[in-house]
Amino acid sequence: MKFKDFVGIDVSKHTLDVFILNVKVHKQFKNERLGFQQLEQWVQRQTCLALSDLLLCFEHTGLYSLSLAQFLEEKRVLYAMVPALEIKRSMGITRGKNDRIDSRRIAEFAFRFLDKIRLTTLPAKEILNIQHMLNLRERMARNLAGYIVSKHEIRSVFHAEELPHMFSCYDTMICTLKHEIKLLEKSIREILHGNKELWTTFELITTIKGIGLIVASHLIVYTCNFTRFDNWRKFACYSGTAPFEYQSGTSVRGRTQVSQIANQQMKKLLHLAAICAIHTDTEIRAYYQRRLDEGKSRMTVINIVRNKLLARVFAVAKRGTPFVDIKKYVA
Repeated sequence: MKFKDFVGIDVSKHTLDVFILNVKVHKQFKNERLGFQQLEQWVQRQTCLALSDLLLCFEHTGLYSLSLAQFLEEKRVLYAMVPALEIKRSMGITRGKNDRIDSRRIAEFAFRFLDKIRLTTLPAKEILNIQHMLNLRERMARNLAGYIVSKHEIRSVFHAEELPHMFSCYDTMICTLKHEIKLLEKSIREILHGNKELWTTFELITTIKGIGLIVASHLIVYTCNFTRFDNWRKFACYSGTAPFEYQSGTSVRGRTQVSQIANQQMKKLLHLAAICAIHTDTEIRAYYQRRLDEGKSRMTVINIVRNKLLARVFAVAKRGTPFVDIKKYVA
């Protein structure tokens, strides 16, 4: 699609710095609905163009950019929400930084890489709700683990009779967090059950051993119900489980390994799913032991299992039929 001008927006918690590339003007707006409306009117006045002729580009900054994206979708304005690292690496060597300069650089990025930019569409409301609940659950689980570890450390030095109130506080916090985490998981399941497409996908991918509620929910969120990625290999790259070569000329012969540029949360969940599958799936357990006997390192084999699980998940989700454990039917 051809655009006549490009608008770069630097998003922060309270403000939006906006730069129009061809007109070369800059203005700051509040990061709220009134500010969005003023931004829309100002851009049209400055460019004398319809919004359909413009491409608005800004970094993906989580909650800070979500309201702007929702407003643009309401107005049916085309926009691209791009990862910050992608924009940063496109700039080359840079010096200095402020919000006005960043908004100009984002506009220049949109112009230069128009052929590579993918227009953004927000996921369904249910997926966004699940994502927020999963984020909250992650924070609560992290706090729960901290309280449990801290309690065990205190117990190694003091007896409960010496500091009864402190141990009582620990017990209360641990029990409360466990209870709230269970309620969150129940709510996530209810949201999935309330959407026929999401529930169908959830039931399909959880037929695979190692894929439970939390892993399945994250997979649905990050793949936008398996519409954002064409195949499991691309998602493996996104999740940090795809191995890459490291070699150059005749002297550099590094070890093939995974990249750290990845969704670390998804990578961690796939690791836990792989460990679970190794213990519960007879086929994967036999494969895991065979590769270890061949001399493969433990983490290398676990990474292979992670990719096997991704391949199975994408297969059943795209095919629309449950996973069948063929080995169970072998005589």
